[in-house]
Amino acid sequence: MVALLKAAVVGVGNMGRHHARIYSELPDVELVAICDLNKERGNEYSKKFNCNYYEDYHDLLNNKQIDLVSIAVPTVHHKKIALDFLNKGIHVLVEKPICNTIADARELIAAAKKNNVLLLVGHVERYNPAVIKLKEMIEEGIFGDLISINAKRVGGYPSQIRDSDVIIDVAIHDIDLFNFLYGSTPDAVFSNKGIAFGGGKADYVDILMNYGGKTGFIQCNWITPVKIRTLTITGTKAYAELNYITQELKLFETQVIKAVDDFGDFIIKFGNPNVMNITVEKEEPLKLELLNFISAIQKGERLKISPEEALKALEVVLKI
Repeated sequence: MVALLKAAVVGVGNMGRHHARIYSELPDVELVAICDLNKERGNEYSKKFNCNYYEDYHDLLNNKQIDLVSIAVPTVHHKKIALDFLNKGIHVLVEKPICNTIADARELIAAAKKNNVLLLVGHVERYNPAVIKLKEMIEEGIFGDLISINAKRVGGYPSQIRDSDVIIDVAIHDIDLFNFLYGSTPDAVFSNKGIAFGGGKADYVDILMNYGGKTGFIQCNWITPVKIRTLTITGTKAYAELNYITQELKLFETQVIKAVDDFGDFIIKFGNPNVMNITVEKEEPLKLELLNFISAIQKGERLKISPEEALKALEVVLKI
């Protein structure tokens, strides 16, 4: 019988509370503690999930033996808190982005290796079943040669965001996914960003990236009054539309007819495409992420995103 892993969550705001919820439901994990500077919120969730509450995470480190921790705090605090846990020999899942500087990110990666523990960065879309299926289809050659990938990730202004702009909080999701789907990092990055509503932080950005002649285009903002999370991919053999939220994936197979016209000129005609709704077994991406984290600790399963890959996404973000 596998021993229960003792888990803790630091920061139970918008994302951290879901980490706590899922840990409390998993059979191989015991949620033993949560930490949050907000006492009211911390006490609420500690009672809800029947675990200890600490206002200061140092008290958790000194008083509780834990195997793993999820850190879901503002990015500026990622390095300090994650380092303290890594140096205690505790496996760490830190929400994206890994840090807010390259140097800090490299320090976390080095600390994980030195202490022989896992460091997982919460790029949760890597665990979206529709994204996983799309990657499999690319590798199977269903799209032929890839031409372009476009993503739209827009919606209203998030009240909980304090220290990040739309690029580092939102666009980084699709930057990482483009790297994942193309299997490389961009050769060149161009962007147009700005501030529509004030507040000193970019709240919209359009990003154009070149991947060895292939295109990646991302539109992100906090100014659209409707939440949209979509991705499209174009190849020489097929086109696909993916909805991140509903996990729906639709494939359009290209029907190309090569012929010679009445004047003897070579022409290409397009017939009606074969349209297919691709079957995707829908699951909560965050739950799949935590299951991968736990399985990697218990059984040595490979993490679906390495900290080095998270660092590459951060490098692109900081260029923008």
